[in-house]
Amino acid sequence: MKAALKLLQSRHGGLLILAVVLAVLPLLLPNAFYVDVAIRIAFNAVVVIALNLLMGYTGQISLGHAGFYGLGAYSSAALTTHFDWPPLLALAAGAGATALLAWALARPILKLKGHTLAMATLGLGIIIAIVINNEQQWTGGPDGMAVPALSLFGATLSGETHWYALAAVLLLLMTWLALNLIDSPVGRALQAIHGSEIAARVAGVDTTRFKVRVFVLSAVVASIAGSFSAHYIGFITPGMAGFFHSIELVTMVVVGGMASVFGSIIGAALLTILPQLLQAFEGWEVVVFGVILMVTMIFLPRGLVPSIALRLKSRTRARTGKP
Repeated sequence: MKAALKLLQSRHGGLLILAVVLAVLPLLLPNAFYVDVAIRIAFNAVVVIALNLLMGYTGQISLGHAGFYGLGAYSSAALTTHFDWPPLLALAAGAGATALLAWALARPILKLKGHTLAMATLGLGIIIAIVINNEQQWTGGPDGMAVPALSLFGATLSGETHWYALAAVLLLLMTWLALNLIDSPVGRALQAIHGSEIAARVAGVDTTRFKVRVFVLSAVVASIAGSFSAHYIGFITPGMAGFFHSIELVTMVVVGGMASVFGSIIGAALLTILPQLLQAFEGWEVVVFGVILMVTMIFLPRGLVPSIALRLKSRTRARTGKP
């Protein structure tokens, strides 16, 4: 356990562990159902890592990221269904439209702080969900719509094995990108903004530019993950862009660990598996999510991975007598 946590704290060690786990996992899963859950975990983890860059590392709250996820999903679904666009082109168009929307709204929204910022992003997510719900001719409205299969370079992805490989590669790429970004001057600027925006400005950091960039990045990643998820599931509903989904994503960030890339993966895994375990108690998922969030904040205020790592460090220092 200690050795694994030490490796997770190093960029290359943690990435190596993740690659090994993703390679071995399909061999250990007993049937296609568990592979399906693993694919959903990977897609959620991709979104949560990007959201953690915004929330955990930059300190900017977003309660509307499911809206960007839904934009990507419905862009791919509508363009491939109604206009016969190739899936990759539809995915790119959805990501581009999401980037433009996020960039246009980031400057006025990110001037806000605290609960006002949370309410503004919440309003953005609600507006996107309402538009998706009302545009029935393009989105199917509350009933949802079917999504064509995903074709890559002339080959149609079918079966859990192909989709697992794609999801695993996306997760590895997103993890590598996030780790490298954090260790770069850009990452240090983002963490400086989180620590003290005024101090960051005094040090010469263009805080507005960096906040806009990380907001747009997290929105685009959510859009891409939404597009892939839509093609994988084959049917989408407005709920994927709704408020509850946004809260799920934020809960994954908080439970796994703020400012922790691998904590994001752990949080996504736990809270993706949980609904599967609670199917017999339909309707109680929201209560359980709330309880988990409260318990985590009380006993593990930094989230699972950072809190466990900190406690292990404290015990090691206590045994060795090091300060």
